Amino acid sequence: MMNQYPFRKILPQIGSMGRPFLKMHGLRNHFIIVDGREQPFKPTIAAISRICDPHEGVGAEQLLIIENPTTAGRNKGAEALMRIINIDGREAEACGNATRCVAYLILEEKNAEKIILETITGTLECWRAGEQRVSVNMGHISKDWWKIPLSEAQDTCHLDISNGPLKNPVALNIGNPHVVFFVNDLKTIVMEDLCPAIQTDPLFPNQINVGVAQMVTDSHMLLAVYERPGILTEACGSGACVAFYAARLRGLTDRDKMTVELPAGPIEVAIQPDDSVVMTGPVAFCFGGFLLEK
Repeated sequence: MMNQYPFRKILPQIGSMGRPFLKMHGLRNHFIIVDGREQPFKPTIAAISRICDPHEGVGAEQLLIIENPTTAGRNKGAEALMRIINIDGREAEACGNATRCVAYLILEEKNAEKIILETITGTLECWRAGEQRVSVNMGHISKDWWKIPLSEAQDTCHLDISNGPLKNPVALNIGNPHVVFFVNDLKTIVMEDLCPAIQTDPLFPNQINVGVAQMVTDSHMLLAVYERPGILTEACGSGACVAFYAARLRGLTDRDKMTVELPAGPIEVAIQPDDSVVMTGPVAFCFGGFLLEK
């Protein structure tokens, strides 16, 4: 039998000197979440990279930090501010799966059915949609070229950029920037080969999330997303929202609701009468622990 003494000896020490975290995922889009409301958490870029590294740290696609809302957020009823940090230390403007996970934690904490969550781009209304399911109103989607942003004026519904079979995309912003290509057969597209050059093209000064979509029916879409800063993710909530919106712009559907099938499973997306977009999907816990200071 393995000697358990080393574990008994070290675990109390970790609890006393480490920072508590939770690991959660939304359709296998996985996150490390740290509560920084009582004790601020300001990790360096090197620390963020280490924490998100599956070999040296916990392993995650993004680090999420819960903070107290700003004055502007409190005035709009926000319960907390969510910061989304990519593995390269850059702060992301939006992430639908991350929002669902953090919203679920705050809903549980407040024993509420609905809450307002603040992000660096504004506030989002979030509510329970079933057992460990959350809906988020992701707000309005912009197709203005300067809001995406692009480095030059172009028709964002028919963008002049291509790489192999990926041609004629739609560029949109839902708090973070996306470009969506439509193809006839998604399984023939090798995302890791084609998407990096598009993601880092000079047309996109802040880089961009690259989505590739296939319409199955007018209410069912297949989608894969290559996210900033260079991850082929198994799910992308904001990407699902913009892909549905792009399909409507292109006349590929006139539906108000769409099931967007990502590699890890489906997300439900609905366009509201005011043209805002609501995303609904699951959340799940992985484990919790303590981050050791280095």
